Amino acid sequence: MDLSTVLPSYFQYFLISFFSLFSLVNPIGLSPVYLSMVEHFDEREKKKVLLKAILTATSVLIIFMMIGRLIFTFFGITVDAFRIVGGILFFKMGMGMMEGKVSRTKSTPKEEEEAQDKDEIAFTPIGIPLIAGPGAITSVMILSSEATNFIDKAVFLITIIIVMVLTYIIFLLANKFTAKFGTAGLRVMQRIMGLILMVIAVQFIVNGLTPIVTGWLLSSG
Repeated sequence: MDLSTVLPSYFQYFLISFFSLFSLVNPIGLSPVYLSMVEHFDEREKKKVLLKAILTATSVLIIFMMIGRLIFTFFGITVDAFRIVGGILFFKMGMGMMEGKVSRTKSTPKEEEEAQDKDEIAFTPIGIPLIAGPGAITSVMILSSEATNFIDKAVFLITIIIVMVLTYIIFLLANKFTAKFGTAGLRVMQRIMGLILMVIAVQFIVNGLTPIVTGWLLSSG
């Protein structure tokens, strides 16, 4: 059965947006990284830092959702070109997740060492770029450009909020997840999300190439 004929278009858009953004934020795979950053804080401090980080990441993603089209117009970038580049970036990140690696576009050891102040570490590197990294920002810009009406825009805004709430819950319960599933279990889940991300990346590339190739064929014919 073709789900596109059964599910409403806005729900299809929600599913693609949710899985794309959730896979790119990758809160499950990054739980050990987050725990290593806040291991010296007590439980109250951890919650305070995490809340600030989530609010920071949410604000950044919403801003890029709102100005995505403006950026495309200002730099003369087509959405199709951005889809192709974004797809390549997502595929690389998905491959890294499949291999059990943490992307260096998230945070560097130097950033982790320098961010000792509680407020500073909440904003960076946890808020940016651990949660709202280049992949998540790129995904937001691409997906927001595909929101053609008010309903789609509202759905995408809700999607960002849902992903951020889930990220908050997963990081909040990171110790329990690690104890229950172990590092190996978290790595398996990360690889599954990596596979999903790679499939989405290929679809982004195909969607970006299709109108370009079609245009070439029409112009040459």
